[in-house]
Amino acid sequence: MGRRLMKNNKWSRLLEFGRAYHPIVHSLLLGTVLARLASSMSLPFLAIYLAKHTDVGAVMIGLIIGAGSLAGTVGGFVGGTLSDLFGRRKILIGALVGWGIVFLGFAMANNVFIFFLLSLLNGLCRSFYEPVSQALMADLTEKEKRFQVFSLRYLAINIGVAVGPLLGALFAALDSTLPFYITGVIYLVYAFSLYALLNRFGIKKIEGVKKSDNTFLSVWRVVRNDVVLRYYLLGGIVTAIGYSQMTVTLSQYVGDKFVDGVALFAVMMSVNAITVVVLQVPFTKRADKSSPLAVLTAGVIFYALGNVGFGLSNGWAMFILSMIVFTFGEMLTYPAGNMLTDRIAPEGMRGAYYGAQSFSNLGHFLGPWVGGLLLSRYNGSVLFLTMAVVAMFAIVFYRVGEGLRTRQRIPLSKST
Repeated sequence: MGRRLMKNNKWSRLLEFGRAYHPIVHSLLLGTVLARLASSMSLPFLAIYLAKHTDVGAVMIGLIIGAGSLAGTVGGFVGGTLSDLFGRRKILIGALVGWGIVFLGFAMANNVFIFFLLSLLNGLCRSFYEPVSQALMADLTEKEKRFQVFSLRYLAINIGVAVGPLLGALFAALDSTLPFYITGVIYLVYAFSLYALLNRFGIKKIEGVKKSDNTFLSVWRVVRNDVVLRYYLLGGIVTAIGYSQMTVTLSQYVGDKFVDGVALFAVMMSVNAITVVVLQVPFTKRADKSSPLAVLTAGVIFYALGNVGFGLSNGWAMFILSMIVFTFGEMLTYPAGNMLTDRIAPEGMRGAYYGAQSFSNLGHFLGPWVGGLLLSRYNGSVLFLTMAVVAMFAIVFYRVGEGLRTRQRIPLSKST
């Protein structure tokens, strides 16, 4: 009797979750898992793949891989704005089809220039897909549920990232081109299935009621002149500078500090993904009761504490604990940052505003460079303690922007 009751409760919770969001939102969440699983199955091995299949050096390989991030910095705004002007469906499907072709190209290319071009296109496709999928989720979700959706999306990302590299290593052991072929096929299959779902659930009708006389230049003027958004982006850039230390310089620091540093870093990255998968939902339930600014502030403080922990740690246990604390910040800042942007986006320009968040990628470009300078000239303790202080400045930018928003009472309509 007790087991049957538990099964019924689980079934009812699943039904409740299914009814909580639009079917397209569910399909986009599942698609996010697939998209990140596919890309993390191949992209982490791209540097090794290039070294094996071309005769270019480490500097050129870094330039080829970095080209994608550079293209994505401006691509997000372009893709988001185009989705506002011409519809989410066309941009989403186009980005996914293009993405699939890019990865098939990686598997077949043998020319350095072609690899560079494919890397640029990879960054563009990703920067088109990410903000447009977020904007469509927001279009189809009530305001009070959007923080939950953004948190679930971040959970979906981490599920894909946790599984993808393991599958990539398995497939690469059979054939180094296999992960790229499989990734390309996954994106193409997802594109066609999403196209069918969008048509099935009436996305044409949803987009049909959103007529706009905006132009690309008029949207750019609104975004450029939005002082509140500018402060939010500055906060995002500073946050990205701190976050990028975890993905780049932390591995160098740990690798130099311990004989088995590579193994420790691998464990820390696994702990990062597992923490998100296990705790994202409980964190979301608690954070949903607070304002986005309060959640962001707490997240940045966790970032700072995690960086302090990295700088002062001298053993495996402390490094792993610091990674857990750092991950708490990650789980809070990403969905809360999306909520801040969502609240100031004028009706009909949500895609452009979500896309403008990609300008924060400048922090992912500057962070490793600044971190590398500090690590080479001083030491890891100076690097991470400095980054803890830098992270706290993000709170200042976010609070100034939020203060301006409150005073101006920005209307949710087009302004010039």
